[in-house]
Amino acid sequence: MNKAFARLRTAALAVAVVLATAAVAHAETVLHRGNAAEPGTLDPHKASGTWENNILGDLFLGLTTEAADGSIIPGAAESWTVSDDGKTYTFKLRDGLKWSDGEPVTAEDFVFSIHRILDPAFKAEYAWILYVIENAEEYNTAKETDVNKIGARAVDARTLEVKLKAPAPYFIAQLTHYTAYPVPKHSIEKLGDDWLKAGNMVSNGAYTLAEWVPNDHIKVVKNANFYDAANVKIDTVYFYPTEDQDAALQRFRAGELDTQDDFASESIDLLRKELPNETRISPYLGIYYYVLNIAKNEAFKDLRVREALSMAVNREAITDQVLKTGELPAYSFVPPGTVNYGGPSYISWKDMPYGERVEKAKALLTEAGYGPDKPLKFQLRYNTSINHEKIAIAVQSMWKAIGVQADLFNSETAVHYNDLEAGNFDVARAAWIADYNDAQTFLGLLETRAGPQNYGRYSNPKFDDFMAKASLDADLTTRGKLMADAEAIAMADQPVIPIYYYVSKDLVSTKVAGWVDNVFNIHRTRWMTVNR
Repeated sequence: MNKAFARLRTAALAVAVVLATAAVAHAETVLHRGNAAEPGTLDPHKASGTWENNILGDLFLGLTTEAADGSIIPGAAESWTVSDDGKTYTFKLRDGLKWSDGEPVTAEDFVFSIHRILDPAFKAEYAWILYVIENAEEYNTAKETDVNKIGARAVDARTLEVKLKAPAPYFIAQLTHYTAYPVPKHSIEKLGDDWLKAGNMVSNGAYTLAEWVPNDHIKVVKNANFYDAANVKIDTVYFYPTEDQDAALQRFRAGELDTQDDFASESIDLLRKELPNETRISPYLGIYYYVLNIAKNEAFKDLRVREALSMAVNREAITDQVLKTGELPAYSFVPPGTVNYGGPSYISWKDMPYGERVEKAKALLTEAGYGPDKPLKFQLRYNTSINHEKIAIAVQSMWKAIGVQADLFNSETAVHYNDLEAGNFDVARAAWIADYNDAQTFLGLLETRAGPQNYGRYSNPKFDDFMAKASLDADLTTRGKLMADAEAIAMADQPVIPIYYYVSKDLVSTKVAGWVDNVFNIHRTRWMTVNR
């Protein structure tokens, strides 16, 4: 081999090594996430589900946001100050913030977004969560028609001022929620509802929407204009609707999914044996409950009927024999451990032996006019899930023991919750995960003003009054006592049947780093990486 050829060969090999190294360095990092259900929307001002939140939190960034452990950290706002009276917040946006199309994110975008979700014509079911802002409720309920009286204004491009109607110690936590996410004014004004389509959507989070194939997957890709893009390790994320938990488990075991949101409790023995390091069970601030449609079903207007149905549910049998994954029986609507809350207001008969409860339930139904010749009949609805189905079958049997006939009806998650919001049910499975760590996020669902999210249309002026007073009280102890008094009223009225307090149940591949268990079960992809 002559020297010239040898030199050429050596140079070629060196180039090949450099190219190969570069290819490895720039190989796309992909995360595949099983995400419970098909989202009904990716508009943060119309969403309502945790499965939607998982995606929206990758696409958008609020003034504050969640760290990997679920704690609150600055988001689009780098800092803020609070007035001495606790009612005026002044936020300073990060310098150079951009939307994914390169346009600047400004304080006016946040003002536009607050006005948008509160617009009565927009009919956002979650608008009530922002009622703490001055004149927000008045505008949303058309008692005030001047949008400029809402307590939000852009002082300049980087400075946002928000005025509250009363001090709210939970407000900074509330701003992590998708109802407070900014949406791109310039894009919405140009495209209308088409701004939500893949290829059109403009967002300000770590990722941007690349593809949405209904009932198959949603693909998001790294947003090069995100302020912290240099520290985002995963390039592409696929979110898959996984209502079929058995199928999802098989996909996870085959390596097709890197994470899976929830699993069937009947799989726990298998998982503990074969996938102990991938099985993640953690305390979760949430309540699983059945809601009674007081507005639709005449029978449920009778407290004796509502109490009988609740008494007959053997919560311990459900948690210990059906679920078996650490859930706790629920006898209140607010989960234990909620901050600034002395303790839940439990149902008065919480400690009554189950056998005595069954006999009392039978007596209450008899008093209400029901019996063998006139059994109480209704439909019990639940959304697709092995766990939901098993619980419904168990409760159906418990109610049968007191002479009640409940017909089961199953539908997909999106259909189920649409029916709940429309009031199209008798009794239905529901759940609520804390939007922020405060009793109001749970009890607010039972206020008359909660609208469609008060699924059973429960309304008690005394309950509403206590909640209204709590919303205006800056003293955390007094405020907690007022909400506890409100919960006591609701638990006496029994418009809902609490069944258990949640634990989060996830499958996480050992190849995934940066997933930190937390009480909100929120895991933003920007904090993770995948080591394949």
